[in-house]
Amino acid sequence: QVQLVESGGGLVQAGGSLTLSCAASGSIFSINVMGWYRQAPGKQRALVASISDGDSTNYADSVKGRFAISRDNAKNTVYLQMNSLKPEDTAVYYCFSVHKAGQVNWGPGTPVTVSS
Repeated sequence: QVQLVESGGGLVQAGGSLTLSCAASGSIFSINVMGWYRQAPGKQRALVASISDGDSTNYADSVKGRFAISRDNAKNTVYLQMNSLKPEDTAVYYCFSVHKAGQVNWGPGTPVTVSS
């Protein structure tokens, strides 16, 4: 079992930056991919970015060039650096992990609000 805890969400003006963190604990040795989804009010949860244990990254088209995902294996933490934020980035951001056996774990989510 893996526990994920997000931090770093909050309120920011359009054009600003935020960095989200996701700390993993528990059976972290089996993690294959980690990343972030987001869910805006009235919309489905959608992938934002992911990073594999080989540091291969994947981004949603809407955040390419503005967001950057990274991981610190020594701290068992994944980061999402968000720059040039737009009001449409407003959502609850969820950290996730995918394990080699296929299990998926989710964090409780951290809200991000971008004001215009």
